[in-house]
Amino acid sequence: MQEWLSELTHWHWLILGVVLLILEIMGASGFLIGLALASLALAGIVAMGVVEGWQYQLLWFAALGMILTVLYWKVFRRFNTRSDEPQLNDRAAQMIGRKLKLESAIDNGQGRIQIGDTFWKVVADEILEAGTTVEVYDSIGMVLKIRAA
Repeated sequence: MQEWLSELTHWHWLILGVVLLILEIMGASGFLIGLALASLALAGIVAMGVVEGWQYQLLWFAALGMILTVLYWKVFRRFNTRSDEPQLNDRAAQMIGRKLKLESAIDNGQGRIQIGDTFWKVVADEILEAGTTVEVYDSIGMVLKIRAA
């Protein structure tokens, strides 16, 4: 028992890896994945006899932990930015392509238009009279760009 606690073996790293995975499952939101994988990888490396001495094992764990954590976050961030509905939270972009009838004229290139129960600020490159059918072709922030349809 004394020998088991006096030096780090592959069992220590394996147990640490399993504990970190359990903590990750309990809700660490991906922060412990890299360290858990580093610990499990180091368990294999130590079991093969490649690294001996607790100082070198800790250095390997630190290096592997940093590398695997950064690698995981790069992959996770890329995965997390893909979407089937890229305009889901961009209300102005969802308006692009809609055709509407102006209730009031657009003077000096700026005005407002009501779509549903919301008034939107609009800009146009030309003077548009009331009653003109317009098309939303772009948006800048929450401002819609319109042109005659």
